[in-house]
Amino acid sequence: MCRLALVFAQPILNFASYQYGKHMKPSHPSKMSMTLPSKPHSASASDNWLLNYIKRSNSSAVEESQIVTRASQNSLCVVCKGSRFLCGKTRCPIMVKVNYYLKSVPLMSTEDISGVSPPSVFIGRIGYPHVYAGPLVPPVNEDTSLYDLPEQWFGRSIDEIVGFRSLLIRGKHRVHVQKFNEAGKIMEQTRELALAENSVDTELNLTKKPRGSIFMDDSVQPFGPSAPIRDLHIGNARFDHRVEKAYYDTDLRATQAVLELYDRGVMVTKIQRAFSVGAFGIEKNRRLVPTRWSITAVDDIVSKNLAEKVKTFPEISEYRVYESVYLDNVFEILMIPAAWSYESMEAWYPGTVWNPNGRSTVIFSDYEGNNGRTTYAQIGGCYYSARLAVCEQLVKERRQATVIVLREARPGYIMPVGVWQVRENVRNAMRQAPHLFNNLDESLKFISGRFEIPLRRWILQSELLKNALFQKKITDFFSSSTRT
Repeated sequence: MCRLALVFAQPILNFASYQYGKHMKPSHPSKMSMTLPSKPHSASASDNWLLNYIKRSNSSAVEESQIVTRASQNSLCVVCKGSRFLCGKTRCPIMVKVNYYLKSVPLMSTEDISGVSPPSVFIGRIGYPHVYAGPLVPPVNEDTSLYDLPEQWFGRSIDEIVGFRSLLIRGKHRVHVQKFNEAGKIMEQTRELALAENSVDTELNLTKKPRGSIFMDDSVQPFGPSAPIRDLHIGNARFDHRVEKAYYDTDLRATQAVLELYDRGVMVTKIQRAFSVGAFGIEKNRRLVPTRWSITAVDDIVSKNLAEKVKTFPEISEYRVYESVYLDNVFEILMIPAAWSYESMEAWYPGTVWNPNGRSTVIFSDYEGNNGRTTYAQIGGCYYSARLAVCEQLVKERRQATVIVLREARPGYIMPVGVWQVRENVRNAMRQAPHLFNNLDESLKFISGRFEIPLRRWILQSELLKNALFQKKITDFFSSSTRT
């Protein structure tokens, strides 16, 4: 499932409801059974085939202290060793990560990294409220804005995306989320990077050579090496004046700041970045927000506001199906002429990220009626990113509908790359001309022809499809009475 692990859901909700109002509330216990991965452990020297592979491939450029390889106790990767494809994927995601890591290592042979930040920052969540915060800096002296701008990644290969992320060196500075204003120059300059409009020349001085961790677990997203920060120097950072205005308005609530910036055309990624460094909100309540949490919070704030607008518009007059396929994720978005409600469904094949050891396809889903929802969606951040994309289209048309987002994640989706791919996949679908139908049966038949999973399974899992197919509307009874 494309989700933040549910173990982190409660802190997200507690934080959001405290600082940013009631756009998210603590969830009830999950109705979905799940098994969290075993705690990673370092592989023994005798069994560490991956470390031996790296040494053989690039022994002159790699120091053993710069590499940490870890594996979950139940990981198939330890048995497979990148060659048997026991996970069912079409390519080994671990080897993809390793190959890009090997390309980046020669550029990281020093504690002093000079490059151009996209700009990009990262706020960790481990140890909350004491977290690691700092810049992301590739050892590249050219325009790197593309390295951290997911709105422009759609259509690029998974290798390119891994390449972007592998080059971003993360500087780590320990900070208390509520006391970041007391954390000194390093935190101040990290915030300046987060507010910058364009790439910024950056000199990152580390306490030791950056070290990369390679997890022998295909559910771990690719990321670059890291090390604690000794010092940080940035060039002239030109702020986006719209973000800068929200930053200096210390009486403006964070939720309102997010909505105003979105309405003024600031990219969601840039809002999320500024949100994470505590740039918005009432001054006394500002705090750092772990990057993963900030992504979900901003998607939720914006999409919830858009959904309220959608409810005021007339319903669409036909059944629609929108489509998008990217990174072996197949999206079919069904719009039904009815009042606003929303459901997001994800089907994961055996061997895919959230169904690594399963023998059959599993489907996860969550939904909201016309009154919205007050609990954290069990399928996580993807629920909110897809809701944002469909609401954007309906607001643009000034129409409302019941919307069901159906996603098949197939074996070619070899590793998670972030919820951005859901948002951009659905946005891409919304840019295409929809297939139009006269009734629900025709539209479902069309969708069935696009998916490999039988339609019956989708219907059994879906609350909104069952409602549309089997529950009579009050207007149906009035129509029946009129005819008699």
